[in-house]
Amino acid sequence: MKASDLFVKALENEGVEYIFGIPGEENLDLLDSLRNSSIKFILTRHEQAAAFMAATYGRLTGRAGVCLATLGPGATNLVTAIAYAQLGAMPIVVITGQKPIKAGLQGKFQILDIVRMMEPLVKDSDQIVYGRQIPALVRGAFRIAEEERPGAVHLELPEDIAREEVENDYVFPRQTIHRLFASDRAISKAAKVIESAKRPLLLVGAGANRKHIRQPLSDFVKKTGILFFNTQMGKGVLSGAIDNFIGTAAFSSNDYVHEAIKKADLIINVGHDIVEKPPFLMHGSDQKVIHINFHSAEIKDIYYPQVEVIGDIGNSVIRLGEDLDTCYACNTQWVNEIRQRTKSAIHSLDNDSSFPMLPQRVVADVRKVMHDDGIVALDNGMFKLWFARHYHAHQPNTLLLDNALATMGAGLPAAIACSLMHPDRQVLGVCGDGGFMMNSQELETATRLNLNLVVLIFNDSGYGMIKWKQAAQELEDFGLDFNNPDFVKYADSYGAIGHRIEQSDQLVPTMEKAFNEGGVHVIDLPVDYSQNTKTLLDDLKQFDN
Repeated sequence: MKASDLFVKALENEGVEYIFGIPGEENLDLLDSLRNSSIKFILTRHEQAAAFMAATYGRLTGRAGVCLATLGPGATNLVTAIAYAQLGAMPIVVITGQKPIKAGLQGKFQILDIVRMMEPLVKDSDQIVYGRQIPALVRGAFRIAEEERPGAVHLELPEDIAREEVENDYVFPRQTIHRLFASDRAISKAAKVIESAKRPLLLVGAGANRKHIRQPLSDFVKKTGILFFNTQMGKGVLSGAIDNFIGTAAFSSNDYVHEAIKKADLIINVGHDIVEKPPFLMHGSDQKVIHINFHSAEIKDIYYPQVEVIGDIGNSVIRLGEDLDTCYACNTQWVNEIRQRTKSAIHSLDNDSSFPMLPQRVVADVRKVMHDDGIVALDNGMFKLWFARHYHAHQPNTLLLDNALATMGAGLPAAIACSLMHPDRQVLGVCGDGGFMMNSQELETATRLNLNLVVLIFNDSGYGMIKWKQAAQELEDFGLDFNNPDFVKYADSYGAIGHRIEQSDQLVPTMEKAFNEGGVHVIDLPVDYSQNTKTLLDDLKQFDN
């Protein structure tokens, strides 16, 4: 058996469905082995997009997505998306090629130390130097990528190793990972702290979105009556439509929801990862924090929980619920006024008819069109804050946003991966004009794959988030404006269908028509960000400490 055949057999053994990437000559043996396999190879137009797609697969499934690139520039093009997966806790296995390592004939042409380059970005990085290593290294790569905390693993397969003959075709079976449960002592201590609290809140973080703990958390909230809020990446674990929801912590402090957070005497912090932008800041020790997670807290001057419950989150939540009385926290008078004021302020412009459209109206219209299981994949930009605050997700991983690396360029590739995996569900990619153009070439990938996908472009002809920050610092408007192509013609040139919104009441019917027709649609939406300073700065000054 050729080593590349053994490599593919090991990937099939891991249940790999897709490999996203761009091969080079160093990958040709591996590509040929893939040709007769059960794995679908998805050719992309940029390596960065391939890794974004693989990361999204990992995010949605909990199983490592896989991407492929060649040596040198192919590998370096992966770096941003690998960091996106690593910081965002998305399991991914990255495969790169390399020149022959036993008898090189091309000097240093295109050769970089990719293994070493990857080390600061990934959980593990290895070069395969013997074909017989393949089964163990592949099994190890997937295990490391998928176990808590999930992230990226890199394997380099040199071309001479890929084509060498191996005698043994044995591959290591996948093992079921049995997670440790929190100790009885930790559960008992947390339960006592919860029982003594008068104004408790539950925080749902990204770690709760990675695993199937929706039901235990839902049962906990129903039994205890406790109110909850979520981080940006924790949206959807519990529905934003239920009465116990008070809002999303889109900022670290001084937002409407932080009125309630500051009044709470206890925060039960479930699945939050300090990598995500902090949803609240700890001050002093009067307010207690219970950290419930797969791993212990990383102590910082803004986060130092007094109680930690470390182990399988779902099991911990179930056991805590068993120790608490029914409707223990049903008296919500202390927060009802805050919750109503938050709701009124955030949704006050949902029906605004001005044009170009305000982002508040856009988010409200998107929510009207999307089914409960429809997926909105966000790029990064000013619009992300509006979706984080205003969009109520009803199911896990139906609002995909990146609050860790927060890189531009990920939105369209992420939406493509979602559409590929879930052809029967609505998938909406939301991009700013800046972020869209960073990987807009992947429209060709989407049309070539005959996907059903709608892309909504917030068009303000500039880098809106940085313009807002520039204005907030009272600096001159400089260096952040650009010109865009005609997005309708641009979409048409790829074989997609372009639309341009020209008045506010066109957005909902245009989106509905696009979803009903199927295929790839691009909607050019002129947006008015002039409310940013008033709504996100001036109106929130009332909460300054």
